[in-house]
Amino acid sequence: MRQAGLSRVLGVHTAWTTVGDGEFFCPGCGGDRNYQRRTGRRRFSVLGVPVLPRGETGPVVQCAACEERYGTDALDHPTTHRLSAMLRDAVHTVVLAVLAAGGASSRPALESAVGALRGAGFDDTCEEQLAALVEALMSDAGRMRMPDPCAGTGSGAGLAIELHEALDPLTPHLAPAGRESLLLQGARIALADGPYSAAERDVLRTVGAALTLCTDEVDQILVAATRTPR
Repeated sequence: MRQAGLSRVLGVHTAWTTVGDGEFFCPGCGGDRNYQRRTGRRRFSVLGVPVLPRGETGPVVQCAACEERYGTDALDHPTTHRLSAMLRDAVHTVVLAVLAAGGASSRPALESAVGALRGAGFDDTCEEQLAALVEALMSDAGRMRMPDPCAGTGSGAGLAIELHEALDPLTPHLAPAGRESLLLQGARIALADGPYSAAERDVLRTVGAALTLCTDEVDQILVAATRTPR
């Protein structure tokens, strides 16, 4: 009783100041919400009246909907809208990389690729447009360049960079099933016109590495794709 009474007399009061705002994925609400980035000044209070400074606190992120406060690391999680855009970009890059490995002139591979892109939200994609895009990328020095066994270890660096730029920001936010599904999409495009070529295997293994899948997992997914009716 004495402690309860004392806590009503003495305490610490925090005065919050908003220093920024934006949109984030609120862990409490489970969706995209507006937020305020806030810092606070703490004061020792007597009978609710601040009297002595106790230093600063924060910064914190306060949800405008539920008003819960979180550490600023909450901003590291992309919003639902941003995550969808990252996933679309990833699918697009994987599709182009697989086609650049030898499927750009194959009608079945292009059909499979168009289906994957439309499923990702690229509704206006067509086979002719996609073939022209792959050709343009392959002619751009350093981009989507396929490994050349006679060119040494530096070959294929442009392709790996493209894939890592698209997949690295996304991978931490994908469940294992999501990462496997993305690789499987690429594998099905590669298989649309027949067994994997050596170049297609190299590309798919690069995709798997960018998705932080181990070599055994990648090989299992590539084998499983050959057993799936297309």
